[in-house]
Amino acid sequence: MDDALIAFAANAIREYLRQRPESADTLEGVHDWWIRWPGIPESPALTGIALERLEASGEVERVQIGNRVLWRRRQVADA
Repeated sequence: MDDALIAFAANAIREYLRQRPESADTLEGVHDWWIRWPGIPESPALTGIALERLEASGEVERVQIGNRVLWRRRQVADA
């Protein structure tokens, strides 16, 4: 995969969540609605890699709701 495109997707996700911190969506929703692809949209697999990298860095988390996985900004528990 193209690291520049993955970084583009990750930055778009960060910006979307900065503007809409309560948002949550499926991989497909993130890919289709959170990222403004220049030209033809890239593969959803690229968005999946970007989300996994953001999850590894603690910026987003995945939440299982029924049989669906939603991605959202990582929730920090109050101490």
